[in-house]
Amino acid sequence: MTVRSTVAEQHHSACVLVLVDSRDGLTRELARAVVEGVESVAGAEARLRSVDEARHEELLELDALIVGSPNWSGITGKLKAWFDESGDLWESGELAGKPAGAFTAGWSRSGGIEATLLQLLHLLLAHGMVFVGLPWSERMRRSGSYYGATAHGEVTEDDRVQARALGARVAEMAVTLRGASS
Repeated sequence: MTVRSTVAEQHHSACVLVLVDSRDGLTRELARAVVEGVESVAGAEARLRSVDEARHEELLELDALIVGSPNWSGITGKLKAWFDESGDLWESGELAGKPAGAFTAGWSRSGGIEATLLQLLHLLLAHGMVFVGLPWSERMRRSGSYYGATAHGEVTEDDRVQARALGARVAEMAVTLRGASS
């Protein structure tokens, strides 16, 4: 599923790949809100891809990456395997310095949500990416984490607001970095 399928370079906009694995629909629903956040930023475009359809070559075309996984007391095996196949990019450092963020959804608030976000953080940092989290806000009492956007049991409007904020923060950094390198 492609939100905007044009290549960022053709439009001189910052391309933010939103990569998601979703089994129950909660994570995909958060991904849509992340995409809304990305696309609210002038000069940014989002590409929404499931882990089943994403190609590793797309990582070379992106200016930023935001990854979402359902919380299975950690990330899914499918997403981990996908990242394992990106080892050449880890070794070459081609993603180093690009902004990245993470989000997750699960059925229990205490079921390992932050552990899942920390696993995603680890994978992104291993590629040398610059991790972008969420700053404290009053909303964080109900939704989200410093490590990224979250949802528990259902996706609430607070969850969507946090996911949009994450998408916008990563996109803003991507646009700024893209402008600085032009």
